[in-house]
Amino acid sequence: MSALRLLVVDDHPVVRDGLRGMLGSQPDFEIVGEAAGGDEALTLVAALRPDVVVTDLRMPEPSGATLIRLLRERAPEVRILVLTTHDTDADVLPAIEAGAIGYLLKDAPREELFRAVRAAARDETVLSPTVAARLVNRVRAPRALRGGTVSNREREVLALVAQGKGNREIAAVLHISEATVKTHLLHLFAKLDAPDRAAAVAAGYQRGILNH
Repeated sequence: MSALRLLVVDDHPVVRDGLRGMLGSQPDFEIVGEAAGGDEALTLVAALRPDVVVTDLRMPEPSGATLIRLLRERAPEVRILVLTTHDTDADVLPAIEAGAIGYLLKDAPREELFRAVRAAARDETVLSPTVAARLVNRVRAPRALRGGTVSNREREVLALVAQGKGNREIAAVLHISEATVKTHLLHLFAKLDAPDRAAAVAAGYQRGILNH
């Protein structure tokens, strides 16, 4: 049986070296390449056609869910396993929705990482316990939040969305992180039963949350 061909993607050389050594210790794994950012990862996947891409989320663009989506579009046969330190809803949900087959945190034991890589190659979903819990809570959240009261902070976020500001601009104005902005938006979408930003703004005006 041929070894699984792996591509490691992370913008930190020390992390890439560590993963290369760790994953390379397994006789059924072959590290065919490594990339420090999204563009390099896309180029290498096209050239090398690995079985599994083990990737971080935040690095030189394209990164995160955008990189995962592009990888899936250009090489649908490649399986993508996220290995990161980030486990917020704003990180986890977009990555899974974009097509990641697995999502592990970097503090996972090495044996868990090995199992996850093999499972990803078999097209089986593998999630760290905290990530799995977030997904379960997110599935339940819309029902619990629907029709709920919009908080003052959520109202501020919605008002800035109505002004046409993007997540980065909103984060700067409110002095919060982009991840927090995304979380507020997810809650707004659920509470207002809105599929996107435009629908949320429209619902905000209809319900008097925003002033014309």
